[in-house]
Formats: sequence, structure tokens, C-alpha cells
Amino acid sequence: MTRTTPLGAVIRGLVAGTVGTLAMDALLFWRYKRGGGQDGFLAWEFSSTVRTWDDAPAPAQVGRRLYEGLFQRKLPDSQAALVNNITHWGYGILNGAAYGVLAGSLPKPRVTYGPPFGAGVWLTGYAVLPPAGLYKPIYEYDRVTLAKDLSAHLVYGTTTAATFATLSPRS
Repeated sequence: MTRTTPLGAVIRGLVAGTVGTLAMDALLFWRYKRGGGQDGFLAWEFSSTVRTWDDAPAPAQVGRRLYEGLFQRKLPDSQAALVNNITHWGYGILNGAAYGVLAGSLPKPRVTYGPPFGAGVWLTGYAVLPPAGLYKPIYEYDRVTLAKDLSAHLVYGTTTAATFATLSPRS
């Protein structure tokens, strides 16, 4: 059996996480359009309507806190959209790298590892973001909201796993 190297697993994981993030965003964009959204994909993807920190979603708020905590400098409102994109994509891509290390250490990468991975990424958000004051506790969300969020993360996890398996060396 051909095993992947740790570096190979990380690189394939980074690529897989990128593809997984794009797949998740494609689903979210489809829902946005189906709900009457008017922006094109690139305007939507790059947070063109985010103008201030008050408009910014959770990924931007996390990125803002990390930046301001590390550098002890305030970020202006004009950076909210950029920080949202960097944090969202960075989180998806870096989780792909972590997935790559884990899946690359197993005998054979499988697509079936994807849904539990995606569910774990989803659950992590509900474990970390409420204490940070960026989400409500999970029990305060309705089932429809949670199901939509979970399903998007399942797409992310499954696509990440499928991409990683496709890129992995064959025996």
C-alpha cells in the first residue's frame, strides 16, 4: 500500500479544504439566490455588502478579535469584508490541512470520513463561538437554522474528503 508523506498529506489537505470551502459556498450561494438574493457570485463571495463591523458575520468578528488581540491595534470598518474572507477561507483551508494529516495517517482515505469531519467542524463553531459572544448557545437556534448550517458543513466535509481521496496516491 502506498502511504502519503506528512507533507503530502498537508498539501493535499490544503487543496481539499479549498475545494470543500468552495463547495460549501456554492451551496450557500444557491440558497441565497433561491431566497431572492440579487448579488452575483463574486460580489456575494467577497462580502461586498459588508461595510462595517456591525454588518460583519462571525468569521469577520473572529478575525478582528485575533488581529486586534495580537497587534493591539483597532481595525477600521473598511477592513471588515476582507477580514471576513480571510478568516472564512483560512478556516476552511486550514481545517482541510488538519483533515489531511488525520486521513493521511489512516490506511486508506475514504469519502465516508467526510460527513463526521464536516459535522465536527460545524459543532466546533457552536462550542467556541457562544462563549466568545459571537453566537447564541446552540439550543437557542431553531431546527431549520441548525439543519441548514449543518448541511452546509456536511457538504464541506464530504467534498474535502472526496478531494483528498482523489488526490491521494494509489497502491
